[in-house]
Amino acid sequence: METKTIPDFHVEIDVQQQRPKGETACGDVFQSSIFREEGRTVLVLSDGIGHGIKASVLATLTSTMALKYTQLHTKPEVAAKFILEALPRSEEKESYATFTIIELEDDGHVRIVNYDNPCVLVIRNGVSIQPKEYKLAIKGEGNEGKVMLCKEFMARKEDRIVFMSDGIPQSGLGNKRFPMGWGMEQLEAFILNQVKRQPDISATKLSRKVINQALMNDDYSVKDDATSGVIYFREPRKFMLITGPPFYKIKDYDFVGRIKGFDGKKIICGGTTAEIIARELNLNVEIQHGNKNLEKLPPSATMSGFEMVTEGILTLGKVEEILETYDSDTRLGNTPPEEVVKLLLQHDSIDIIVGTRINWAHQDPDQPLELELRKFVIKRIVKILVHKFFKKVKVEYV
Repeated sequence: METKTIPDFHVEIDVQQQRPKGETACGDVFQSSIFREEGRTVLVLSDGIGHGIKASVLATLTSTMALKYTQLHTKPEVAAKFILEALPRSEEKESYATFTIIELEDDGHVRIVNYDNPCVLVIRNGVSIQPKEYKLAIKGEGNEGKVMLCKEFMARKEDRIVFMSDGIPQSGLGNKRFPMGWGMEQLEAFILNQVKRQPDISATKLSRKVINQALMNDDYSVKDDATSGVIYFREPRKFMLITGPPFYKIKDYDFVGRIKGFDGKKIICGGTTAEIIARELNLNVEIQHGNKNLEKLPPSATMSGFEMVTEGILTLGKVEEILETYDSDTRLGNTPPEEVVKLLLQHDSIDIIVGTRINWAHQDPDQPLELELRKFVIKRIVKILVHKFFKKVKVEYV
């Protein structure tokens, strides 16, 4: 059996959205799923006709079906037939939703299936390239003339894919500067200029710049739902989070050796853990005083060779809570949990070392129920990092 060669890049993915003022739901829906056993990641963006609740329902139905059919390897033209048949119809007109499906395989193969969404841009070496493209006619009665545009190519390190809903190129429509809307040509020039000015611009920053410019085009109140998504294939940034001392005290030396040899940024969540590492490496732990609004959490500390040192289980519980609710509107402050979240989101390949020695201070039955054991909090954090933020996470229990 032939084995695939896995490229040495990380895939960073970010999606930003804006909805018109007064709308409670976004008519653009983005969904994704990682199929680790197959080495595939599938992303789907759907734009429901109109805006508001009805558009959101149509887009949710479309994106959910597209994700499921892609997972099952259904041919796109057949999947599209089922999707269009499932959308509710009235006597006056059919309900309608566009969609973009992007499949990313671990070996770097990319397939993009696009139905009536704006063109998906592929950027390589600072220019927009045109991979092999072909048309697929949608099967079924009533779908005559409906086609999907498909692109396939092998991604390289530093490639970017930019996908969007029509709220982006149509932004500014009717105003003096863009009477016909921003348009794909000017949008593409804007994106290429951002990459030229900052060649290592992250997916998050680029998608935010695109959505913010669209917002400015519409005088800071978009007229239609707008979604900007960026995929960036780049060098992985390595990070290590250490929490809890090893189960056996005699393993302290080996435990610290593993940490010392790590090539990347490191943080420690746990006072006892920090004391062990400081003792073995002959370092000092210095408490940082003066940080207000810590939500009853102890202040962070500094130690040479580590980005920061925080309290353990309470801080991690707060980290999990922030990650769970994090979205494009979240603005992080400088409390210890928020600083930990910033570091997690800035890195791609994350090693988490979990010491399994029990801290008896947290076994008091009077402590709140949410004060769970360290390993269960870590499991929740890992799940969010992998499925929501597309991080590669490895957990080691010691």
